[in-house]
Amino acid sequence: MARAYWAAGIAVVTAALLAWTFLDAPAPPAPPPGPPPTVLGWTARIEALAGDGVAGAREGAGMQARFADPNGMAVDAQGVVYVADAGDNNRIRRIHPDGRVDTLAGQGEGWRDGPALQAQFHTPSAIALDAAGTVYVADTGNHAIRRIGRDGTVSTLAGDGQRGFRDGPAGQARFDAPMGVAVDAGGRVFVADTYNDRIRVIETDGQVRTLAGGEVPGHIDGAGIGARLDTPVSLTLDGQGNLLIADLFNNAIRQLAPNGTLTTRVASGGLLSGPLSMVVTHDGVIYASDINGRVVQISAHGHQLALAGVPPQPRFARPTALALDAEGGLYLADAAAYRVHRLRALGEGKVAPPALVGPAPDAPLPATGGRWPLAPQDGWHEVVGTLGEVRGNFSGESRHHLHGGFDIRGDVGQPVLAIADAKVSSPAASWAVGGQGEGLALDTLKYIHMKVGRDPRDRPLDARWQQLRDADGNLERIRVRRGTRFQAGEPLGSINRMAHVHLSVGASGFERNAVALGFVHYADTVAPRMTAVSLLDDLEQPLAAGADGRVAVPRQGPGVQIVVEAWDQVDRNLPRRRLGLYQVGYQILDAQGHPLPGYEQPRFNIVFNRMPPQDSATVVAYAPDSGITVHGSAVTRFRYLVTNTVRDGLVETGRWQADALPAGDYVIRGSARDYSGNEATGPRDLKITLLP
Repeated sequence: MARAYWAAGIAVVTAALLAWTFLDAPAPPAPPPGPPPTVLGWTARIEALAGDGVAGAREGAGMQARFADPNGMAVDAQGVVYVADAGDNNRIRRIHPDGRVDTLAGQGEGWRDGPALQAQFHTPSAIALDAAGTVYVADTGNHAIRRIGRDGTVSTLAGDGQRGFRDGPAGQARFDAPMGVAVDAGGRVFVADTYNDRIRVIETDGQVRTLAGGEVPGHIDGAGIGARLDTPVSLTLDGQGNLLIADLFNNAIRQLAPNGTLTTRVASGGLLSGPLSMVVTHDGVIYASDINGRVVQISAHGHQLALAGVPPQPRFARPTALALDAEGGLYLADAAAYRVHRLRALGEGKVAPPALVGPAPDAPLPATGGRWPLAPQDGWHEVVGTLGEVRGNFSGESRHHLHGGFDIRGDVGQPVLAIADAKVSSPAASWAVGGQGEGLALDTLKYIHMKVGRDPRDRPLDARWQQLRDADGNLERIRVRRGTRFQAGEPLGSINRMAHVHLSVGASGFERNAVALGFVHYADTVAPRMTAVSLLDDLEQPLAAGADGRVAVPRQGPGVQIVVEAWDQVDRNLPRRRLGLYQVGYQILDAQGHPLPGYEQPRFNIVFNRMPPQDSATVVAYAPDSGITVHGSAVTRFRYLVTNTVRDGLVETGRWQADALPAGDYVIRGSARDYSGNEATGPRDLKITLLP
């Protein structure tokens, strides 16, 4: 019995000692925290990382560097940004953490393996990095996937350089202008075989096989070759091993699961339209960019939130690549603006500073040699439309949109000719087949109102123009591959029923006045004609003149809007032709006709040096009753709201406030000039009386 009590006592003491030991011992270290959840709907501060907005091949400090077509991008663990710079550069560039830009590999357009700076690429479109630091390149123009080793040696991973479709050993496989590439942790390389409408994989044993897609484009979920895609342009992998696909012409983001099943993760119908690139965070949030210059954040539940490209947010020219760094920082390559950006979240309540986006406004224009897009290219052709003119729609709205280019009259069926050497940069280079607005984009030039790549009988001009037809044989689309080159003077199509060529220069949303290209034998010595200067009240109702011919204007209140009505012609225009003005403004004079201080020169608030990106610009630039206001009328009225501002990409409303002037008589003088500097003639003065 005593031994039992003694043993029990020992057990109690031992337990107590153990308890005291655990209480005194330090707690085990907490596991490292995981990355915080991605914030949804944050306000983006858009920073310029590299590129000055001018096409070129300059190395050095980030903001002095130049790119030609920064289409693809990836960021390594050390924060180095790799850029697939196509266009005329055909290089793989790097942006170092200190901002310095240099070339990793490539010189000139071609296909050559070997040491990095002796190797050649043809329109590299995408980049992927593996854990060892190997760089994989979707070499679109060479129909191949290239690899840059840690030692700088460039080799061909798959593809024989010939356009086509063939699975099998990597060196014998064929692709059709692949634009997307991704690599998983096991070293499998996935390929967006863009114009084959397929997703391919290069296995670690060197075999190429097809994972999804078939012989024709389409939008079908399912497994393997029974599934369908339409122009996949970009790839990324999520944390679960799913491959996300930017399916351009399906307006969707597709998902290819590890088991080979293709589904639609983000369907068309939201903010995203024509996805060009995407990247996914650790917790399944997608950032995607599209052909409309937007960046959209998509939650794991599918909710879409705009980070850029939806007013009042600035838009990009053609945002073709997105990437995340190790801390979750978002990077963007804007190929048509020749810039690389970093997007940071603003603190709550802070306002984003003005963003430096788009191509530089003074960037050199294409070298056209003065050519016209019609034969004879060194002859004369009638100009029938200019940048910034008001245009209506078929629903009766006379102020529906601004005219974005330069119109040259031609005959239906007449060949449309390239005015400059150019290379196809956009995967959506042609649009609206069979429609009035059918057109083609070659670098920064757009040719519109033509049958793209075909003659008047819809026959293709040559093998570069791929015609896609539906099951009934109807023409659905014209494909012209990224990287395809055209020479000045080559036929691009034939004029459709619109009977003119619409020529536009500049990225969408950043168009410039094409008259600045300079056309052989183009002349404008004709002075514009001004027909009236008038005032509108705050309800946009006209203020009428009294018996003395003066308009009474209250000095107090919200102010008035000044309207200048004028139109232009150029040499050899038909008498009935009316064109818009280049710049329109006003002055305030005293009763004797002397300019008041601050009005010594006209205030040109309306200047069509470039196309404003905002849809609201039409009703800001033009007063009611502008445009063709009567159905069937051949007369277009140009009534400019010169107290508003539409110039240099800015769109702002305004009023003339007279409260700083003493009561009395004054004169408002309108001023209007064409691009050649001719000053408008006609009634330009409006006599007013400021009421006490």
